[in-house]
Amino acid sequence: MGRATAFIDAHLADPLSVGDIARAARLSVRGLQNAFARVLDTTPAAYVRSARLAAVRAELVAAEPPQTTVADVARRWGFAHLPRFAQHYRAEFGEQPSETLRRSR
Repeated sequence: MGRATAFIDAHLADPLSVGDIARAARLSVRGLQNAFARVLDTTPAAYVRSARLAAVRAELVAAEPPQTTVADVARRWGFAHLPRFAQHYRAEFGEQPSETLRRSR
């Protein structure tokens, strides 16, 4: 698990597949999925999404609103489908990403 999460953290802004993560962790895809389920009670994809959402939130909190847009930040962290991104963000943090940006500095 340590190898898998370290790989994810080091490549968070890059396109990641479960196969990439499994190879980095020296596990089969099935072994990786089982380990995530057993240890973290989640899937590798959900872990990546949560980590990326946290990165987006940190960037939005520190952003300068006139120069920063939610769309730019979301895309930078690998979220191509903005409505789905906003749904996940709201589910994770209880507010829309635009609300986080408005409250930033």
